[in-house]
Formats: sequence, structure tokens, C-alpha cells
Amino acid sequence: MRADARRNRDKILEAARDAVAERGADAPMELIARRAGVGVGTLYRRFPDRSVLLDALAEQYVHELLDSLDRAVAAEPGAWAAVRAFVVHTVDKGRGAIAAALAGTTAPQARQALVLRLDELVRQAQAAGAMRSDVGVDDLMELLSVFACHPGVIPDRFLPLMLDGLEKRSLEKAARKA
Repeated sequence: MRADARRNRDKILEAARDAVAERGADAPMELIARRAGVGVGTLYRRFPDRSVLLDALAEQYVHELLDSLDRAVAAEPGAWAAVRAFVVHTVDKGRGAIAAALAGTTAPQARQALVLRLDELVRQAQAAGAMRSDVGVDDLMELLSVFACHPGVIPDRFLPLMLDGLEKRSLEKAARKA
């Protein structure tokens, strides 16, 4: 792809991300083109219809999550701390609007890469004795979905409580109290 075509594509995706976060998946294509500083024809040459644009946006979003997961792994002292930091980062309100808007789109290969990487981290945390063994990556993906894709369904103050519940030490403390 030519450099100018790449720049236009990137500008369109950035504008689409902002517009979708503000207005949802039905944000007008004309608004996206205007914000990107390109003509509507340029937008449609790059993305023939809304679904193609949203799929590209979803792919980009999942890759950003993978980068975020890698940063958490690099910055945190252990697998459980990395999982926790990743979840907290992912459900931040600034990212929640775009996650909610893209909930129905697909990015199967990127999403599968994220699930596999997160599953590996969950297994490491469990092997280290830091995370409950009866919790899997599917549970973690549901937690992310509730807080990132459906903001406001559960009050934000419940996220730390739910994360504490995934930690093995919390389970052991509760058992001792009982």
C-alpha cells in the first residue's frame, strides 16, 4: 500500500474510532470522512461498506488489547498481577464506548490470538498459585464483556471485588473464615 493510502486509511480508522465511540456503530459515514479529512469517495474506496469499516476497527481494537496485554506482562511482577492490570486497563471508561460499539463485529483471528495469550497467562497465574484453578479464560472474557462492552450494567466498584474473587488467596481467606 502506498504511503498516502496508508495515511488515509489510518486517518479514517482514527476518525471512525472517535465517531463510533461517540455515536455508536451507526455513526454517519459522511461524518467519519469529514473528521478524517478525506472525501466520502476515498472512505468508500478503502472501506466499501460500514461492516468492512467496523471489522477493520474491531481488528485494530483487538490488536491494541494484545499490545496492552504485552505491556502488562512486561510491567508487572507476575502473571496474576498482569492479568489484573490488563483487566483494569481494558475496562477503563475511555475504551468502554468503543468496546460496546464493536461488540457485534468480528475480528476472529485477532480475537483468538488474544484469547490464547490471555489463557496462557491465566494458566501461569494458576500454576503460580495466585489465581483460582476453577476460573478459566472464558470467565475472564465474560468479565471483560460485562465491564467493557456493557458499561453501567454493574457498578464500577464491583470490578475490584470480582477481581479479588478470582485471586486464590481471597478464596483461601474466605474458606478460613467459614
